[in-house]
Amino acid sequence: MLQKLAEDRARLVELHSQILELARAFATQVQRSVVKERLDTYKYPVLTLPNEVVAEILVQFIPKYPACPPPGSLHSPLLLTRICRLWREIAHATPKLWRAVSLSSRSRISPNPKNIWLNRAGCFPLAIRMNEVAGYTVDESSLIAVIVPYRPRCEYLELRRLDQYVPYLPRIEGEFPLLKHLDLELDQKPDVKIEFSRVPMLRSAVLDVVAAHSVVLPWSQSTTLSSHTISLEDCVPVLGKVTDLSECKLLTCRLMNTFLDSFTLPLLSRLDVCEDLLGPDPISSLTTFVSRSECKLQYLRISSMKSDSANSYSAAFPSIREVIFGKHKEEVYSELPRYTTNR
Repeated sequence: MLQKLAEDRARLVELHSQILELARAFATQVQRSVVKERLDTYKYPVLTLPNEVVAEILVQFIPKYPACPPPGSLHSPLLLTRICRLWREIAHATPKLWRAVSLSSRSRISPNPKNIWLNRAGCFPLAIRMNEVAGYTVDESSLIAVIVPYRPRCEYLELRRLDQYVPYLPRIEGEFPLLKHLDLELDQKPDVKIEFSRVPMLRSAVLDVVAAHSVVLPWSQSTTLSSHTISLEDCVPVLGKVTDLSECKLLTCRLMNTFLDSFTLPLLSRLDVCEDLLGPDPISSLTTFVSRSECKLQYLRISSMKSDSANSYSAAFPSIREVIFGKHKEEVYSELPRYTTNR
């Protein structure tokens, strides 16, 4: 009997201890509920911003149009859709975020999402960049077909190093009513010439030597031309048609040193040229060209300089507001803007 009473007293103490632990746990749970409720009612300042303000913040985050960030890069609008549900909805409803797309092999996504991307741009003009697409394991015509439905809204178009896709390029022929800038670099010549004849807004073009032989453009309406690795025989016929040229950039070492003697460009305001092309007396050659053209040159870039004649250039052309010098051809390529627009 006494043993049974002792066991009950010990059990009572144990149960009392368990009750105290449960009471403390319950009190903790109540406190947790109070804190959680307080946090749930808290409004983070950024989430109180109007959707229009958030949309503008997102637009300012991505590179300035018409730059085309690869979909997988840190500056891609896709990154903005992963912050929170609200911002994802705002991003998807902001057409300005989706008006520039890079169809690059480095984007690591299949072609189908490109249509979704461009559809989100609504009615905005588009910038489309297709660069190094040989890495895609899809039907060769698929990526070219992405461009076709968006020709009426395409404002900037860059096609570079397309390898096996070159035979499908003629499919993009047609009307580009908004196209301002065309950038073509082809690895091989297509079987037929690609005609960009209905491009009333086209003002600038960047071409390599293969592209210069492979496309038909309304040169007379262009004001900006950039080309590289091109011979004098290829260059002269094109420049002869660009009658309103105001900016010219020729990056090459295959031209004659009497290069400027072949041209008269009265509207030229910007000139970027290798010193090799100016002959044995570059300052005299350039002076003769400017005098003959009667152009108001405002920007002059002399690259691949072999002499220490920077001061002589500045003294010979005091009316030119900006004179820049470089020692290596590579500097020209590194500083070449992706797009040049003219008003």
